[in-house]
Order: sequence, then structure tokens, then C-alpha cells
Amino acid sequence: MARANSLLATTSFVCAVAALWQYCDNRSLRAQLAEKAAPKAAEVAPQQVATTDTWAPAASSAPARPMVRAPMAPALPPIPQLSWLDRRLHRQQELTAMLGRNAGETDDQYRARVVPLVKAALALPREHAEEMRKSAEDLAHVTPAQSQQLDQVFQKVYADAVTYANGAITDGTLSPYDPSIASMLQFGGGLGSLLQDANTQIGRVLSPDQLRAMSAGGFEWGQYLGLEIPWEQLTPPPPPKP
Repeated sequence: MARANSLLATTSFVCAVAALWQYCDNRSLRAQLAEKAAPKAAEVAPQQVATTDTWAPAASSAPARPMVRAPMAPALPPIPQLSWLDRRLHRQQELTAMLGRNAGETDDQYRARVVPLVKAALALPREHAEEMRKSAEDLAHVTPAQSQQLDQVFQKVYADAVTYANGAITDGTLSPYDPSIASMLQFGGGLGSLLQDANTQIGRVLSPDQLRAMSAGGFEWGQYLGLEIPWEQLTPPPPPKP
């Protein structure tokens, strides 16, 4: 069970990072498409609309215009296909540039740049998580009083998770400059312990029948808590080592 919670904690954290990456990547793609879709005014040639009069006699005496063939497009070299490792390295570099500290950037400047991105990236997943929780609670007949008790339990879980993540950032376990699966698994192990304790607290609020009903409906508390943790409150990472 502890191993499953560790894996779920790591998966939830990766999903949160993936949501941030997808948001920024989609925003960049939309900007590129908009730039290509709007041609410059200087490049748009005015089109002349040809009008014909069916009652006018054909001007047969006018010399025929010679047919002009469009020049052949120059042959361009094929675009090299990036390998899976090249694409992974490229995305890792972009993630480092997005979440890492810029040269001379203060804590306040870092938060002003990154926090809006994190909030925007997690807004939709969190909205879906809240909808899933409400549906699962309705299915399990969770009372408003029980739901409020759960919210009180989660406040401590969130505070503990932020404290734990800040410690991982400080000691380098979580680093935007050298991310690795091993570090995420190490971080996920500790986060899994926090989620295991949260499950114990949830079991004191809800009955076993209610827990089984929510689980049978496809709801998972670990995934919900992984998204609801206020990741935007984390301490900025230290500057990269020279």
C-alpha cells in the first residue's frame, strides 16, 4: 500500500508539472499559429475581380496572351527528424528555462513570472477534480458536515506537503536544473507517506461503505490531493550553480 501511495504521489506531481508544461506549450503554439495566419499587409497583393458582359461581342482581334508558367519551387533539404532522446532533452531544457531561476532574478520577480503560469496550468485540472469529488460525494451520500471535516483535514495535508516540497527544493531533490526520475521517486516516497496519513484521516470521517462507493465510482483521493496541493506557494529554487 505504501508503495502504491508513493507511485500515486509521484504520478500526481508529474501530472501537475505536465499540466504546467502543456499550458505553456499550447500557449506558444497558439501564438505561432496566430502569427502565421495573419499575413502582413505588404505581402497581400490586391486581387482584381474580372467582370464579363455576356451581351458584349467577343474581342477576337485582341492578341492572345502567352501562358506564363509559375517557377518551380526550390528544393529544400529535408527537415532532420529528432530522436526521442533529442526531444526529451529539448523539453527538459525548456522546462528548466520555465521553472528555473533567471540570472539576477529575485524571489519576488520569480514568483511574479512563474506563479501565474502555475495557477493557469492547474486551473482546469483542479476544476475537474472538484467536480469529480462532488460527484463521488453525492454517490456515497457524504453529508455537508463530513465534507467540511474533510476540508479541515486537507488544510493540514496541504501545509505539510508544501513544507516537505520546500525542503526537497532546498536540498536539491527537486531541481529544475537537473530533473530525474530517481529524484521524483524519492520525492514521491515522502509525499506518499503524507497521502497515506491523509487516507487514515479520511477513514475517520467517512464510513467504509462511503469509501468503497467513492472508489467504485472511480474517484481517488491521492490524485485529488496531488492536484489541490498549492504548488504555487513553493519556495523559488536557488540560482543555478555556475
